[in-house]
Amino acid sequence: MKKSLIIGLMIAILFMTACTPSGSVEVEETSTYAIEFEDDLGNLIQMDKPATRIISLYSAHTENIYALQAGDSIIGVGTSDAYPYEAVLKPRFSYRSDPEKVIAAEPDLVLIRPFIQKSYPDFVQALVLANVPVVCLYPNEFEEFDGYITKLAMLTGQEDFAEKRLADFHQVIDAFEKTTASIEPKTRVYFESTETEYRTITPDSTPAKAIQMAGGVNVAADAVALSETTSIASYGDEKILEKADEIDVFVSQRGAMNAGGNYHSISIRPGFDTIKALRDHRVFEINEKLVSSPSFRFEKGIQELARMFYPEIFDDLVGFDREIPLTRERFAELAVRSQHRPIFAPTSSYYRKEHKNHTYGAFTDVSVDHPNFDMIETASLAGYVNVEGEVFDPDGVVTREEFATTLYLLSDLSMAEETPEILDLDQVETPRIIQILVGNGMMEVEDGYFYGNKPITEKQAMESMMRLEE
Repeated sequence: MKKSLIIGLMIAILFMTACTPSGSVEVEETSTYAIEFEDDLGNLIQMDKPATRIISLYSAHTENIYALQAGDSIIGVGTSDAYPYEAVLKPRFSYRSDPEKVIAAEPDLVLIRPFIQKSYPDFVQALVLANVPVVCLYPNEFEEFDGYITKLAMLTGQEDFAEKRLADFHQVIDAFEKTTASIEPKTRVYFESTETEYRTITPDSTPAKAIQMAGGVNVAADAVALSETTSIASYGDEKILEKADEIDVFVSQRGAMNAGGNYHSISIRPGFDTIKALRDHRVFEINEKLVSSPSFRFEKGIQELARMFYPEIFDDLVGFDREIPLTRERFAELAVRSQHRPIFAPTSSYYRKEHKNHTYGAFTDVSVDHPNFDMIETASLAGYVNVEGEVFDPDGVVTREEFATTLYLLSDLSMAEETPEILDLDQVETPRIIQILVGNGMMEVEDGYFYGNKPITEKQAMESMMRLEE
């Protein structure tokens, strides 16, 4: 009996050996996990269900999870997270600190990027030993963005929404690229990634892709990466100055990870006053999160670059040529576009300070998904639109006197030698401002009356803004 059993087992073993990869037959195993993929460290990730207690230690992961409408699954963020506003209110965790704080929070998923594993391996190992699931993701190229978002969607159970969001994302940038492709002549651009040795970006980098989509030509397309693992490239002042007359626009990336110079520091560099962009006052700063970070805000980065490259097209005010009351939402957009002001994008240091009247992202009636969110936030923080508290009232109508106050602040006008008589001057709160604007032809009176409480139309406001540029 025993002898027969042993022979039977030997035959079974021989049969299975013949079916292994070295044999002629391979038996495929079907995964029983709802979520299964390989992360960017080569680890096989297997989960029975989407995570509901996520600690995200990279700001792009956080931002994208919120964009996928899964923000409620995040219980903690990293120390540099600054967008969206809801993320700023979450508990903060650091990969530079004791991992016990993370472990004690009992997350069912910790999201990292390769930099954290490379620089702080002991921190990551401590989480793994404590049986905390760790997933490492980071798209090195723009073409890898969709796959990265798909994996985040799998981890949060938002696959269907991610598919639609990605389709919308590509529709926007494809349409934008189609528009800029026909613009001639092209604006020639130098992009400074960091002040250190005046470094730039590689021609295959994400910022370079943004420049191309925005209709610009990268004058440093010959730049070579510092190493195989970075998109930062050495360039130097000598090569920049060799192309001084070719640089129409100088863009400096600003942020915690990479910091180019500001307008002043760039302008005082020896020889940089010969650069065409500096002579023409076309030096701009852009938040690194808009062009270098793998997030859906990349589409905003493209739009911002296009505004810098072709303001006559992308800050055009023709759409305001309507005889309808100017709302606060439209006023915000009109003011930002007419002044060619870059949209405001916060850094983590912004939230370490107290802010009077309004804190970025905190409006209760203007969500981050509002189509004019960036214009409203930028205009409010710049003081273009009066704000008290965290209610913006986007549909509220702007009066002639409210508009006059902003128009005056944007000008450098003084009292004219001759000012027409204004019969209702005693009925306005800012009589001197009204006199200056009317006297300089910036605003008009009707039968001698200013009518400060009367709504101003979009067309009237647009015409006054355009007079500022004359």
